[in-house]
Amino acid sequence: MADSHALDPTQQSLWRPLRLLQASMDADIARIYSEQQIYGLKPSFVMELLQLHAWGPMTIAELAESVHRTHSALSQKVAAMRTAGWVQTVVGEDARTRKVTLTDKARRVVGRLAVEWRATEAALADLEAEIPYPLSQVVTDIEQALERKSFHDRIAEKLAEDPTWG
Repeated sequence: MADSHALDPTQQSLWRPLRLLQASMDADIARIYSEQQIYGLKPSFVMELLQLHAWGPMTIAELAESVHRTHSALSQKVAAMRTAGWVQTVVGEDARTRKVTLTDKARRVVGRLAVEWRATEAALADLEAEIPYPLSQVVTDIEQALERKSFHDRIAEKLAEDPTWG
């Protein structure tokens, strides 16, 4: 029988630790919500809730643009947020448009979510000050490298070098 580790390329992942780190930090944020009796709120919902609070009701397209996500991704997230009771959709200026708006449940906690957002950003700044190469700098450096050559082109080059690909 072949070694399953040799057959499974997912056993090697340079970015899995980053994904796991972010999941762990999100879990800590969720714990903060739970300690404040804010139940059923995913940290991934907060940016949209804060945007809606700051700017008022928006179409899914407007909300997607404001948080730099695709319409499809935001549509799915809005559905999950609606199911959890954080947002609702209402008829827009004309009967053809729908706007996403906060529910009373969201309005009751959105002020505290803004405070948590600022505290989280301050904690991240403290954390970055402790390490020799801040993650925000890593992101900037990667973005600049990708401007020189896209990730697509980098992957395509590696695939072109592999005779089993084509």
